Amino acid sequence: MKKLLVLGCCLLMAVASIAQSPADAEKGVTYGAGTTAEGAVSVNDMESKMKDGKFTGKATGKVVSVCQEKGCWMKVEKTNGEIVMVKFKDYGFFMPKNIIGKEVVLDGEASIKETSVKQLKHYAEDAGKSKEEIAKIKEPKKELIFVAKGVLVQ
Repeated sequence: MKKLLVLGCCLLMAVASIAQSPADAEKGVTYGAGTTAEGAVSVNDMESKMKDGKFTGKATGKVVSVCQEKGCWMKVEKTNGEIVMVKFKDYGFFMPKNIIGKEVVLDGEASIKETSVKQLKHYAEDAGKSKEEIAKIKEPKKELIFVAKGVLVQ
């Protein structure tokens, strides 16, 4: 009986660890609520399409950074080099660490917000930046933040 209990616990832990790992970022894989590319605009065009300070819909862009701790945020680059911070609605899902360089479709809402120095340092730490780079962060930053309910890898 004791052996069966131990075996059952090991099996349960193995299944739980597999279920928590996001899949590899391969074309067609969706995360969160899932989405399609239909009706998506480029991240470059989101600000011009904002109404009342918000953009609601789908946007496409290339991932340039992802949280190396657990994939709880990522950054998408605009063609002018500016970065769009992407968070996930209610931390309901995470991205795989190998998503850097992939084109994605984001489905959700974007707005311009101020990010505190403390939060910027936290993001830099999650991204694996050096202590010297983190120490250079001294001022809050206004940035375009996208809260995604679903992500599709293209």
